[in-house]
Amino acid sequence: MIKISPSVLASDFSRLGDEAERMEKCGADWLHLDVMDGHFVSNISFGAPVIASIRGRVKLPFDVHLMISEPLRYIDDFAKAGADIITFHIESDSGADETVEKIHSLGIKAGISIKPATPASAVFPYLGKADMILVMTVEPGFGGQSFMFETMDKVSEIRREADRLGIDIDIQVDGGINDKTVVTAAQAGANVFVAGSAVFRAENAADAIMTLRKNAEK
Repeated sequence: MIKISPSVLASDFSRLGDEAERMEKCGADWLHLDVMDGHFVSNISFGAPVIASIRGRVKLPFDVHLMISEPLRYIDDFAKAGADIITFHIESDSGADETVEKIHSLGIKAGISIKPATPASAVFPYLGKADMILVMTVEPGFGGQSFMFETMDKVSEIRREADRLGIDIDIQVDGGINDKTVVTAAQAGANVFVAGSAVFRAENAADAIMTLRKNAEK
């Protein structure tokens, strides 16, 4: 199933609660929340308290992407803040098996992400354990970057391996997603699309979300 998850990195941070409500009214499936620690990536965004502050404003599932060095240490915090899906990086310092188990123990879906330079095979052992694989289509850390078409081979590899194993898993792409690149990503095997500027900075966010969904379904 196609899902559109607008990234709040492209939102107006001074009106974050209002922006979340706007995405819900405009037809978003999830809300993507990028957490950066200034260590794993060279940028800092926000943490669990900010997520908790907007949790009561919307019913949208919170799609929390931890771009941090030690995600395992903070799973409880983000669970309490209202995360519905917590994605962490395979390249982080926390053990993947232990982190997935921790997330699941709290009744939350677990995702595993890979950077553009990490091979698809790095997540193959977790296809039967994680609920979602996130393939970064830009270098993580900053919004507004250009889509890296070479990452599509990894999306295709992961989808083929999941199909070979008979595993139904979400494959998410994040970075440079717009009305054109969403077609390429969907054809490669992705079904969950994180879009920042293409939605939040569109003249009409509802139309932008509808177009992304329609184009992904082609």
